[in-house]
Amino acid sequence: MNELVVDGRLVPVKIRRNTRAGRMSLRVDPQDGSVVLVLPPHLATSHGLAFAMSKADWLASRLAALPANIPFADGMELSLLGVPHRLRHDPAGRRGVWVTDGEIHVAGHAEHFGRRLTDWLKRRAREEITARALPMAASLGRPVGAIRLKDTRSRWGSCNRHGDLAFSWRLLLAPAGVLTYVVAHEVAHLAEMNHSAAFWRVVDSLVPDAGPSRAWLKRHGAQLHRYGRS
Repeated sequence: MNELVVDGRLVPVKIRRNTRAGRMSLRVDPQDGSVVLVLPPHLATSHGLAFAMSKADWLASRLAALPANIPFADGMELSLLGVPHRLRHDPAGRRGVWVTDGEIHVAGHAEHFGRRLTDWLKRRAREEITARALPMAASLGRPVGAIRLKDTRSRWGSCNRHGDLAFSWRLLLAPAGVLTYVVAHEVAHLAEMNHSAAFWRVVDSLVPDAGPSRAWLKRHGAQLHRYGRS
């Protein structure tokens, strides 16, 4: 992984080769704060990095404009499938993490608050995803392989040729319809491993009128990656 020093900190640089690019271009990925450097195929990486470094002031301003991360903390509000919950640190509690009256209680020492909550959110995400994926796949007459949770920024879900499905656990923080849509999208790939018209007909059969959910994810998806990061 290449890196640049921008405003006193190391920033990862993703190199993209584009056969149609006639010149170098530079942008900041709003999801992870990395620098994306697009280069023509013939140009040396060192020249591209020198170009990026010459734009350090511009990069610094772009990075400074990115929304701040939102660490999990006692008293903050967190939405689960569109329902707001208040986080509560309960150091004397002996139940790990539990939900009561619209509050998510997290037991244990304060320094373990974020990790315990994240682990619990991942378990809840797996439960919600599995409860949607299996009936959808059964309706298509297709088996599901493994269901895995990830924290990738590049995609919300994936399906491979073995029928294994993978999803971002952060979809639990989105409205329920958004999670249902993403699950339907990946389950549809069990029948159509493409994005053809036939594929979209399968998606529509699993979750009609998914347009608003797609629009929500496009508009607000980057926000989900801010939660739980210091």
